[in-house]
Amino acid sequence: MIRKLSVLDRSRTRRGHPAPQALRDTVALARTAEELGYHRFWVSEHHSVPGVAGSAPTVLAAAVAAATHRIRVGTGGVMLPNHQPMVVAEQFGVLESLFPGRIDMGLGRSVGFTGGIRRALGRDTGDADRFEEQLDELLGWLDGTQRAHPEVHARPAEGLSIPAYVLATGEGAGIAARAGLPLVVGDLRARDRVSAIVEGYREEFRPSARGTRPYVVVSGTVAVAATEEEARRVLVPEAWALAHSRTRGSFPPLRPAEEIEALEMTPKERELYEGALAGHLHGTEDQVAAQLSEVAERTGADELLVTTSTYDRTALLDSYARLARIAGLSGSSRAPESEPLK
Repeated sequence: MIRKLSVLDRSRTRRGHPAPQALRDTVALARTAEELGYHRFWVSEHHSVPGVAGSAPTVLAAAVAAATHRIRVGTGGVMLPNHQPMVVAEQFGVLESLFPGRIDMGLGRSVGFTGGIRRALGRDTGDADRFEEQLDELLGWLDGTQRAHPEVHARPAEGLSIPAYVLATGEGAGIAARAGLPLVVGDLRARDRVSAIVEGYREEFRPSARGTRPYVVVSGTVAVAATEEEARRVLVPEAWALAHSRTRGSFPPLRPAEEIEALEMTPKERELYEGALAGHLHGTEDQVAAQLSEVAERTGADELLVTTSTYDRTALLDSYARLARIAGLSGSSRAPESEPLK
């Protein structure tokens, strides 16, 4: 069993609940995660996606950290190719200065997924190929070793200890290993692929001042409910959003499960929808406990980062509470808060 559990929330918008509410829901969920005993709470970076409100992760992380007291807070992740490394260092330096000992710096190598977004950000696909170089520069701004810009300092970041994590997109696993940094890898629907990435990372890992041994965080969707069918319905809104994006080119706000189940889908939509439902960890507490044990055995992961999104917030909070109980987290015996921030 993986005993260290964390949450990544993408601030998914829901039909009838626009982006500002999605951001407030993220902050409310962070409070609940802390009450339940989760280890860390991360937020993500997406640009010009109708179904995702989280476009400024360091700003949102500040709101989350201000609304909580103990849980670690960070990003999953800041997409480094979209930014200047010095600015990222400064932002995390401010976060760590305001909330000392609680901030994580999760970093990814993706760029905007359309040409229009990349142009608006002033980036292109080639910037992702410079991720390792950018990561090295960013770490240099933090420890004061960067020499590309003499007499320039990333204040207040320089000299602060801010843990860095690398998201395993593309070559991310090898980059994390060479830098001696923890790895975040998903998703758990493709467990053979995840296991292979983890194995390669461990083989290539080089101890560094930031990590003396490999550290693996596996990420994926987990849905727990009183019955297997109820757990499956938690997955339905996100599965349909993914199928919709693959057939119509846009990633929409989440819709209620009962509406989606009543839809007449084309054969292609049905195929994509069923595929998006398959492979996630879901079921009753006993069923998910067994699935978690299998993941732990196959990956040897140090931590599980849960990425579940759904329309029904009550069902989502119940799922997180049940998962906390499975893992024996402190606080898991208390009922979660169900009221979002107003």
